Amino acid sequence: MGENLYDTAEREERLVLVGVATEDKMEVEKSLDELEELGQTAQAVTVAKVIQSRERIHPGTYIGKGKIEEVKEMVAKHHADCVVCDDELTPAQYHNLEEQLDVKVIDRTVLILDIFAGRASTNEGKLQVELAQLRYRSSHLAGGRSNLSRLGGGIGTRGPGEQKLEMDRRLIRERISFVKKELERVQKNRETTRKKRQKNATPVVAIVGYTNAGKSTLLNHLTGAGVLSEDKLFATLDPTTRKLELSNGEELLFTDTVGFIKKLPHHLIQAFRSTLEEAKFADVILHVVDCSNDDMDMQMRIVYETLQRLEVGNKPVVTAFNKIDRYTSAESLKDLNADRTVRISAKFGIGIEEMLEAVSDAAKEKKVLVERVFSYEEGSLVNKLRKTGQIVCEEYRNEGTYIKAYLDKKYLYLFDSGEEEKNRKGMEN
Repeated sequence: MGENLYDTAEREERLVLVGVATEDKMEVEKSLDELEELGQTAQAVTVAKVIQSRERIHPGTYIGKGKIEEVKEMVAKHHADCVVCDDELTPAQYHNLEEQLDVKVIDRTVLILDIFAGRASTNEGKLQVELAQLRYRSSHLAGGRSNLSRLGGGIGTRGPGEQKLEMDRRLIRERISFVKKELERVQKNRETTRKKRQKNATPVVAIVGYTNAGKSTLLNHLTGAGVLSEDKLFATLDPTTRKLELSNGEELLFTDTVGFIKKLPHHLIQAFRSTLEEAKFADVILHVVDCSNDDMDMQMRIVYETLQRLEVGNKPVVTAFNKIDRYTSAESLKDLNADRTVRISAKFGIGIEEMLEAVSDAAKEKKVLVERVFSYEEGSLVNKLRKTGQIVCEEYRNEGTYIKAYLDKKYLYLFDSGEEEKNRKGMEN
């Protein structure tokens, strides 16, 4: 039967990674290791890594002339399809590198955007990725015609923002304007949802952390959210919010956010600001840390720096050192920026109850305990307290309705009219 069989599987792209060490070479080595992981997430394989130590990045070609020849030899030797630079390239660097290497060149930003393009599943996620891609391409069009025409496929050519690589500046500006309007419409819905959450007084807990720290695994364990959780960078992109009822009847809303990463592109921060700002409007920050990672301290620093860029401050922080089942060091786990720290394994359910207790206590720090009897003529106040507070106990007595509840301090004005001194004393305690 001499039938011919053909392998139709898409061949993995072969990457040569390039970095420049202006200070600590070890840091660049770790950064390239992470870049290799990003490549794996984008269905590519790294065949070589090249690091050049320089006082500063070459303004015209990123690396020096000698290193360009070395990279060119690596590309030929390993039959590489693409060179990935660890820092964001200027249009001139793109153009010059591609001319001299005669191969596709991309940078870390393009690689991350490509991963996001493949991971976005909701309309908002797709729009945010497209906006980031368009903004990036708009800023890199100058002198970049050759690199646009050279892209034949693979990394850097996927996603809704890559439908027509030859678009000129005018078309890109028009598309950016359209996408921004669409995003504004979607974001208004998100803001409406946020306001509803704030009105119902259920504490919102934003889960943040370095990518692949185990945020989605934790959310799945807590709420059965069904979020994709893989041992890959940026396994999930679109935010998920789920409600959890604790054993004492208390309710918490948990919101997953996109993972942070070293050198997170500013285009991405700008485009995903509304999604990342879930942390800004949360009552508590739950910082998930992969304590089995050798670069744990660096990853924690990146998370806090990103939160600063998002102007997220004055929030109680509970740090959950995740993957404790893999932690082998004798050193104690510390996070000086956190109000509380706990040790957990989201995968095996270790330490979850302790973590929930810490989150609940942190949420209550913003609240005061209200305990008093409302006369039956004050039924409207009782209804307000039900809507804005967390009821601990409610009893109907001869003299009125006895309420014991936690109330956010910002709602005290609804009850403390200043008419009765006893009301104020009741509110304060």
